[in-house]
Amino acid sequence: MGRGWRTFGAALCAGLLLAACSNAPVIPAPSEVPLGKETLDLLATKGMQPGSPVFVRVFKEESELEIWKQRDDGHFYHFKTYPICNWSGELGPKLKRGDRQAPEGFYTITPTLMNPNSQFYLSFNLGYPNSYDRSLGRTGDSVMVHGKCRSAGCYAMTDALMEEIYGVTRESLKAGHPSFPLHAFPFRMTDARMAQMKTHKWYGFWKTLKQGYDHFEKYRVPPSIAVCEQRYVVNAIPQSRPDPDGACPIMQRPVMAAFTPLPEAPETVATGNKLKGLVSTEVEPSLAEINAAKAAQNAGTTGTIPASVTSGAAQ
Repeated sequence: MGRGWRTFGAALCAGLLLAACSNAPVIPAPSEVPLGKETLDLLATKGMQPGSPVFVRVFKEESELEIWKQRDDGHFYHFKTYPICNWSGELGPKLKRGDRQAPEGFYTITPTLMNPNSQFYLSFNLGYPNSYDRSLGRTGDSVMVHGKCRSAGCYAMTDALMEEIYGVTRESLKAGHPSFPLHAFPFRMTDARMAQMKTHKWYGFWKTLKQGYDHFEKYRVPPSIAVCEQRYVVNAIPQSRPDPDGACPIMQRPVMAAFTPLPEAPETVATGNKLKGLVSTEVEPSLAEINAAKAAQNAGTTGTIPASVTSGAAQ
């Protein structure tokens, strides 16, 4: 009888404990923390939906990460700029495992690259090395945008900012969008800044990155990116699957709608400095030039690809 009462008492205590716990607030994991009221209010003020497509830009020299969101007119509008707490290395792309260099280039973030269980609070993988990096034999892995403000080749944020960045990008992916682009630049690629870097060893590579930068500044839509002949081709859609190491196939240049901005609230920048749209006058190489040169080469004539097209080849 004594043991029976002890068993009954233990069960009663367990039941009471379970009942008490059931009334306790459920604390979500960091990766599932809902967007805060301030964030939702800002999205609404700017005419943006939490689940709409998102675009991320990173600028090393300025230590800034931008988030842009698509609005009903199909163009992307600035949501917020976040200060990067830490990044390692110097200006220029990542080349090999262990060089402690943060990457530069055009990357695509899919749901599988989101890391809710990161040792650095929260993170998402840049997808380095991408097909361009691999074509050049570049090595490394696990290159992230993450929290904890420590970097060994990554872009590190404070935990609070990373929670919001993760949440904003998560909501876009949860809405059914298969990915979002992330463009990592050495600096804001204005004509004036590029002129200052003309003798830098990575200037040729940066000219290609600038084509992507200029395209977005002009159209407010991230450009399509192809990789062939070990180089990026900006704002061109191949008619067949390109081989990163092989000859570029014939491509089509998408027809872009002119950017006429919808009304929006003043921009919010975490650094306290208003983001200024800087539109470059540099013109992309004509797709007709590219295709004509490729056709001439294939026919064995003396046609050559324009210098403006090959200037971004690997350095």
